[in-house]
Amino acid sequence: MSALRLIDSHCHLDFDDLAVQMPQVLEAMAANGVVGAMAIGVNMEDFPRVLAIAEAHPHIFASVGVHPEYSECSDPDEATLIRLADHPKVIAIGETGLDYYWQKEKPEWQRERFRRHIRAALAVGKPLVIHTRDSAEDTLRVLKEEGADRVGGIMHCFTETWAVADQALELGFHLSFSGIVTFKNAQTVKEVATRAPLDRILVETDSPYLAPVPYRGKLNQPAYVRYVANEIATLRGLTVEEVAQATTANFLNLFPQTRAALAA
Repeated sequence: MSALRLIDSHCHLDFDDLAVQMPQVLEAMAANGVVGAMAIGVNMEDFPRVLAIAEAHPHIFASVGVHPEYSECSDPDEATLIRLADHPKVIAIGETGLDYYWQKEKPEWQRERFRRHIRAALAVGKPLVIHTRDSAEDTLRVLKEEGADRVGGIMHCFTETWAVADQALELGFHLSFSGIVTFKNAQTVKEVATRAPLDRILVETDSPYLAPVPYRGKLNQPAYVRYVANEIATLRGLTVEEVAQATTANFLNLFPQTRAALAA
């Protein structure tokens, strides 16, 4: 059992690669000091699986939302998101945001879906989990227009510049770093991880994707979030224990309803 106390702020435990080995995933978390995780919803069809995992394990929580890339799936209205987010194990709205990497025409339906998610988050008073790819300007604009600073949330798997980070921080959002920060060529991410206020950063795996060095290219899992924390510690001249303490405290402050289950 590790002396560290880490929380994986973003993982996909319902995806088949992890779901089929859930006992081993949970055992590895415990062995590596990962005391909690947020299982992220990406569509309505699979949300029951996400919620079932959270309900089965006291230290796992869930979010509800539809990923911006998903074009052929149920598109919930605001009322549906509000209803699903009312569950005590659902602590955030998302994964939501904008992604123009594949959608080069920057479709309006993405922005409308994003706005519905923000409005639902405001209605239930729960933070947002934001995905942005090739869309930082529009993402920040929509967040500002919809008043998302009233609930804040997480800029998940942050890979943007310091200028974008600074604006996100101004809106009250936390920056969450994934295994990308361990990649040798990820200098922009390393810079932001070094400069961001320590009380506004989180760590995540985005597993089963983006495994950190030394597992890059292999199946990722929440236990590997310790490598993300270790890299941030190295960049900032801190111990991994200090980064673990700070990021865990940040998660508990952002999601106070998790304290009873996750706090020491």
